[in-house]
Amino acid sequence: MAARAPTVAARFGLEFRKWYYNLCGFNKMGLMHDDTLYEDADVEEAIRRLPENVASDRTFRIKRALDLSMKHQILPKEQWTKYEEDYPYLRPYLEEVIRERKEKEEWFKK
Repeated sequence: MAARAPTVAARFGLEFRKWYYNLCGFNKMGLMHDDTLYEDADVEEAIRRLPENVASDRTFRIKRALDLSMKHQILPKEQWTKYEEDYPYLRPYLEEVIRERKEKEEWFKK
């Protein structure tokens, strides 16, 4: 059975998401979306739980972006984070932290 071609609306939606992703600008400094999350208590705990290699990659990206920002520069276009390469590396850990916090809050309500 042949794979179905995406509809016009689906292609437009994907193109719009790519356009918006590039418009945000964090990818021009080599950052991923999860690198830009506001670090509240839940996000900090999720970051603490990251595997060492993922956490060190995150730290490298953030330090490089800070350096570029101080110099008022961006990376060469071939080094920008591409939409297809960006994945929610922090989301599973963050969802777990939020679930645990809510469970704890429910426990203390009793």
